[in-house]
Amino acid sequence: MAEALKKGSRVTGAERGKLAADLRKKYDAGQSIRTLAAASGRSYGFVHRMLSESGATLRGRGGATRVKGKK
Repeated sequence: MAEALKKGSRVTGAERGKLAADLRKKYDAGQSIRTLAAASGRSYGFVHRMLSESGATLRGRGGATRVKGKK
């Protein structure tokens, strides 16, 4: 679905819902927002907004965390 859209085209109505559901399914399966944005030809912000609208629980940023060890 996401691959069929023209870059920069407005997405509304039922098509928007389908796109949001498709992006959420892929995001929940482990793909990153950046990967989804590149695959769909959309911006990071657009994909982030669509995931938020769909009710997805967004993951935190990766990398090392500073957690004190147990003593």
